[in-house]
Amino acid sequence: MKHIVFGPSAAALVLFISTLFAMPLTPALALAVVVWVAWWWISECIPLPVTSLLPFILLPLAGVLAPDEAAVALGDDIILLFMGAFMLAKAVEASGVHKRIALGLVSQVGAGNGKKVVIAFMLATAFLSMWISNTASVLALLPVALALIDASDDKHFQRALLLGLAYAGSLGGVATLVGTPPNLIFASIYQNISGEEFGFARWMTVGLPVVVLGLPIIALWLTRHVKLDKPLELPKNEAMTTYEKRVLMVFSVVVVLWITRTSPFGGWTSLLGTGSLNDATIALAGVIAMFVIPSGHQQRKKLLDWDLAKDIPWGILLLFAGGICLAKGVMQSGLGDIIGDSLTSLGGLPIWLLVFVLSVSVSFVTEVTSNTATATLLMPILASTASALDLPIELLMIPAVIACSCAFCMPVATPPNSIVFASERLSIKEMAREGAILNILLAVVTTVVVMVFV
Repeated sequence: MKHIVFGPSAAALVLFISTLFAMPLTPALALAVVVWVAWWWISECIPLPVTSLLPFILLPLAGVLAPDEAAVALGDDIILLFMGAFMLAKAVEASGVHKRIALGLVSQVGAGNGKKVVIAFMLATAFLSMWISNTASVLALLPVALALIDASDDKHFQRALLLGLAYAGSLGGVATLVGTPPNLIFASIYQNISGEEFGFARWMTVGLPVVVLGLPIIALWLTRHVKLDKPLELPKNEAMTTYEKRVLMVFSVVVVLWITRTSPFGGWTSLLGTGSLNDATIALAGVIAMFVIPSGHQQRKKLLDWDLAKDIPWGILLLFAGGICLAKGVMQSGLGDIIGDSLTSLGGLPIWLLVFVLSVSVSFVTEVTSNTATATLLMPILASTASALDLPIELLMIPAVIACSCAFCMPVATPPNSIVFASERLSIKEMAREGAILNILLAVVTTVVVMVFV
């Protein structure tokens, strides 16, 4: 109860102090709303999606946004994109094709070398996490990983395999726009502030290099002491079913259309003269195709049905909408400009050092807060800071978003961390010891990639 009361109390105090220091009323009210929402998000005194409804109430009530301006956030095309991606992922998970892909990738490596086994599991998990939730990716391979762990007495191998599974699940989502919620939060707020789209292919030019560079670093660190005395036996895949083939076909077409929509040479939308189409349109078209195409399976008539589709995490979509609404209030009230101007002292730092410090700070903050909530709060602030420093806004936004997925120390930091910790084969001390170093190493990778590609 005290956490609930503290939110509005802190908001009232911030409003009083802000006006005392001559801040104009509208941005002061916006700041009070941010503090209230932020505290409820961080403390999770009520469910995050419910807290996300607050901006739709408080910003119009404070006169910062008109009700219809606030409501526009619910129809943002990024929300439609993620809704479509969630439904597509449900079809993939129901068919089991994700497990087949994962086991296929792992079995290509073989099980005679402990380091190769860990690397194979990490590659498979990261690849799946690019397209479906990191939770589903880790859960798909966890039973196989536990079976291999039980067959080995090497404690270093056991720890490396479990942590590699978790960390690859979190990092893999960085590669694509739909891989993890913070990526889409960035894309949405970037589009709202800059008026430009940050599309699927453009994100991959930054996200994919981080994964390609980051995975080997994580693998080398985790497997530095791994040695297997005897080879392990991996399970074998059976023949692919018609159901799996059709789901994989539709999903593959969607992915290809996402990647080639605007590139190369303007992409297929330029060729067909349909430049107004976006990634959300493609995702929803894929969903419709899943609902229409027969599965060839006795228990499920179509590749996707409503019983599956209705179980997507709607709460995440509400969290997106609330964050978009809050960001709009911050920028429209002038609060963003005030915060940005107040942080101009950071301009004295070299850009690479600013990006590195930001990446490290956000990764450790995310250890104890929701990465989605953290990204939602930081995006408009960092956009304003970048503008005040006369920098491209994505130069500060992107490293912070990537850092939200690079929290490797605590079980509560990410769902993959929680899942492997729940196996009771790891201690918090082990996870924190390995993860703290990797938080810093991935901040270095992020800094290098951002400075080169952004």
